[in-house]
Amino acid sequence: MNRPSILLVLAIFTGLVCAACSHSPGRPVAGSEVIPPDQIMGFDALYARNCAGCHGPSGKGGAAISLSDPVFLAIADDAAIRRTAANGVSGTPMPAFAQSAGGMLTDQQIDAIVGGIRSWARPDLVRGEPLPPYRMPVPGDPRHGADVYATYCSACHGPDGRGGDKASSIVNNSYLALVSDQDLRTIVIVGRPELGAPDWRNNVPGKTMSPQEISDVVAWLAAQRLQFPAKPFPNGPVGSATRVIP
Repeated sequence: MNRPSILLVLAIFTGLVCAACSHSPGRPVAGSEVIPPDQIMGFDALYARNCAGCHGPSGKGGAAISLSDPVFLAIADDAAIRRTAANGVSGTPMPAFAQSAGGMLTDQQIDAIVGGIRSWARPDLVRGEPLPPYRMPVPGDPRHGADVYATYCSACHGPDGRGGDKASSIVNNSYLALVSDQDLRTIVIVGRPELGAPDWRNNVPGKTMSPQEISDVVAWLAAQRLQFPAKPFPNGPVGSATRVIP
């Protein structure tokens, strides 16, 4: 066999070997590279991994408040959403996600989550509505809050808050131990439409709750919270504790 023929055979053999190797079992295929967790920037992936378990797919239908609710997105600005996502809420199931607060997400990933949640806003649904403030401007009055509760809430949650024909207890010890005062305020304003709970405009037909009434009923609810929910006093019945009542 002359030299050119030998070179041609070697070239063909080398090509066949390379082709076989490129399809060998276990060889990574194009596009299969693993992206480091801190470089994932897509909102859908970040939300699904970190938020959907509590707040539900697409921001609704979970155990926690619906982040896609138009009222929630109208009263909570980007700073409030970012603060909660980054730092969590102490004493509640809401964890801190930012690396600066002990979580796993970078500042850029937190920004991506906030931006994605904001994209769900539907301002046309609340345009022209006089919205109550997201945070309490001044502390509420729990004593007046008892009257507010009787007016706006007792028809569903019962006269003492322990449940009625239409809704469950809102003063349950375990529930109050797991929600912050801001959580309570947000729920009073936004409601839980997916559970049949109306927002601040629709508890009583034609009678919208004022910002002060919202603050007062939140103060009343917070006053029902046990100071030490899992620590009964000596000689007291199991589960007994002191309520934080002024």
